[in-house]
Amino acid sequence: MTIWESFGKHIRKHREENKLPLRKVAALLDIDPSTLSKIERGERSANKEMIPVLAELFKEDTETLGLILISDKVAYDLMQEENPNEILKLAEEKIKYLKTKRHQQGKLDFDKQ
Repeated sequence: MTIWESFGKHIRKHREENKLPLRKVAALLDIDPSTLSKIERGERSANKEMIPVLAELFKEDTETLGLILISDKVAYDLMQEENPNEILKLAEEKIKYLKTKRHQQGKLDFDKQ
């Protein structure tokens, strides 16, 4: 996988390497072959429910496939914005804050009783 490879291209590459017809992979995903074709061409987005099926089929890590899928979605959303880098920086800070806040809310302080 390269950083530039989209989820669809990644899936197509594995499907072709394994000599699997589009219709068979689509059947395993319980989608129409034309839908899978659109996903592979980047005209339609895949969903998270497809990841375990594809990971098992292609003997690939579910986390890796999930990262590729989500990074595609984030990249395509931010591509439309004027200041994507600033948005990413702010989102990263918010994630850190929210994780810290959530962690602190789960803590019990027995010393204050």
